[in-house]
This record gives sequence, C-alpha cells and structure tokens, in this order.
Amino acid sequence: MNKSEPTPDTPHPGMGFRQFVAFIAALMATNAIAIDSMLPALPEIGRSLRIDTANHTQIVITAYLLGFGGAQILYGTLADRYGRRPVLMVGLAIYTIASVGAFFAGSLGVMILARATQGIGSAATRILAITIVRDCYSGRQMARVMSLAFIVFLTVPIFAPSIGQIIMLAAPWRAIFLMLCLFGGGLFVWTLARLPETLKPENRTPISIAGITFAFGLVFRSRITVGYMCAMTMVMGGLFGFINSAQQVFAVAFDAEQLFTLIFALIAVFMALSSLLNSRVVGRHGTRKVSHAAMLGYLVVTLVHAVIGLAGWETIWTFSILQAAMMFCFGLMMSNFNAMAMEPVGAVAGTASSALGFCSTVGGALVGFGLGQLFDGTTLPLLLGFAGLGLAAFLCVLVAERGRLFGRAAAAGGTAHK
Repeated sequence: MNKSEPTPDTPHPGMGFRQFVAFIAALMATNAIAIDSMLPALPEIGRSLRIDTANHTQIVITAYLLGFGGAQILYGTLADRYGRRPVLMVGLAIYTIASVGAFFAGSLGVMILARATQGIGSAATRILAITIVRDCYSGRQMARVMSLAFIVFLTVPIFAPSIGQIIMLAAPWRAIFLMLCLFGGGLFVWTLARLPETLKPENRTPISIAGITFAFGLVFRSRITVGYMCAMTMVMGGLFGFINSAQQVFAVAFDAEQLFTLIFALIAVFMALSSLLNSRVVGRHGTRKVSHAAMLGYLVVTLVHAVIGLAGWETIWTFSILQAAMMFCFGLMMSNFNAMAMEPVGAVAGTASSALGFCSTVGGALVGFGLGQLFDGTTLPLLLGFAGLGLAAFLCVLVAERGRLFGRAAAAGGTAHK
C-alpha cells in the first residue's frame, strides 16, 4: 500500500494527530476571526470610506455574514462530488484574495463586495472542517477530535477583538485585513502541503438536481426541522444584532470605548463556558431538556433586560452582566437546536445541514442587521429586539414540539423523533 494512502491507523497520512486537531481548529476559527477582529476598527473604517451614518458601518459585518451563509448551500454538494481537498483549497483561495480586496478597498461598495466574497470563501471552512473529521474518524475518536478543536475554536471570539485592537495600535485598520490574508494564505499552504484527500473515490457522488430537490423537500416538510430552524434564525438574529451594535453601544451609549474589547471578551467567555458545559450535560439530560431550559432562561433574561431598559435603569454593568447571561443561554441552545432540527432528515444529512446553515445564517444576518440599524445612541432598541426575538424563538419551538417542552417529540410527517 502507498504510504500516502489513508489507513485505519493513519486516516490522514502526513499529518499527525496533534497537527490534525490544530488544523481543524484553525479552519473552525476562520469565520470568528474574520468577524470579531474588526469590531474595534468599524469607526475608523467608516471615516476612511466616508460613510456618513455610523449605523451603516454595520454592513461591513453583515455583507460577510450573507456571503458566509449563502455559500454554505453549495460546498457540501461540491465536496461530495469533487473531494474535500480541492474544494477547501478553492474556498481558502477565495478568502485570501478577498482579504486583499478589502485591504485596498477605497469605497463602501468595494468593501461590501470584498467582504461578501470573503464570507463565500470562509463558508468552505465551516462545511469542510466537520466533513473532513467525519471522513477520518467516527464514534468516540471523532468526538475527541471535535472536542479538542472546539476548545481552541472557543477562544477565538474571546481574543479576536483584542487582536484587532492591538493591530490598530501599531498600524492602520487595513492591517487587520492583511492579517486575515496571511491567515487564509497560511491555511491554503498548510492544506496544499499536508492534507491528503479524505474522501474515498468510491464514496464520491454525482451532483443530482433531482436529489437536491428531494432533500430540500424533506427538510421543509418536517415541522420539527422547520420549527427549530426558525428558532435558530431568531436567536442568531439576536447574536448578530449584538455583534453589529456592540462597538457603538460601548462607545456611544456608555462612553466607555476603552472597555469594549475587555467586556466583549468576558461575554464571549460565558458563551464558551456554556458550550463546554453542554458537552458535559447533554448526554445525561438530553438535547430537549437542556436546550428548552436554556431557551426559557434566554427569554427571561431578555425580558428582564428590556424592563430595565424601559425603566431607565440601564448601566454598563447591567448590560454586560445580562448580556453575558444571554450568551450563556445561547451556548446551551444552538448546538442542540441544530441536532434536533437534523433528527428527521438524517437520510439527507449533508444537504439538510447546508440548508439549515444557509437559512439560519442568512436569515439571522438580515434580522441582526435590521436590529443593528435601530441603534439610536441608547441600548433600548437592542433590548426590545432581544426580547422580541426570544419570544419568537420560544413560539417556534412550541410549534415544532406541538406545545410540549422537555419531553420526547411526537411523530411528524410519518417519522418518529427522539
């Protein structure tokens, strides 16, 4: 047997286990670093590109998210047909070249195009990271790889804004895009030099329009899948609304711009901790009990926060503490919502996963952008938006579960669900 071919003992020859985990973690980090590292730079980007309305700088984030969400629908099918390695390399090349375009952008239009293209490239890393792990491992070993990579991945939102801030202390805001270019280029070279093709030739599947249409039909005919997909969209909308507005909230509403990166990092820590907690408790208590309890907690926190805002009691500390609590609940919801949405459509898991990623990310990006555009110098529009989206997510889950929370779902569309 050729030494470069995968074997059960070496499913990714040429790349040891530790290097493989680091590689997967780097792929998973690509998206977060492209979003969070430039949050401190948004005011400078706005001034440099002559954006006359502060809220309009949020399109720099949203354009990326729309490209990222929209392209997810393509990469799974392409990777199943042409292999993981070439499709990943194309995505990384797009990401790297788009970073160069953003670096040289002299107008908002060019920046929007570059950011949307960068998101299109980054979507490949989101889809292919999990797919490559699934090709190489299964069962407990797959869970081990994903857990180790996830720990690294969770640290990125914590440190990314600080990385952007540090870069801006030494160079203009454009240097952030140079960093992203080097990051994407480094991953491209790493893939080219060390990653073998992990899809076996006999497992390649032709692109079938009829098959894709059939899979989408299954997805959108399942009450549980659609219900949880809509709930994910609402909650993602709240997250993206916060990300879009966060820099303005601290700089304008609280006049504490210097605290932005620190408090943002602390809030991200709570989301990371809840994700780690979920991995420990979900096996014992089940996805429904954990996520439904977290959803109720999310709703209560957002409603309390809205009342505080309406009463005029909001301070930087109430905002930070309650936002951290909201993100803690978010971390306990999202992976479980996604898992439950996938339950009825396991037979078309690849296409279904792409459809869920497309709808929740694009829908969440649009909702979050709309929420961010309501920023008026206070936190009140954001808080009322959080509460409304939390209530909408709660209603979506009630519809998915026929009004029964914490238990086993009833059969829907002829399929029984856990």
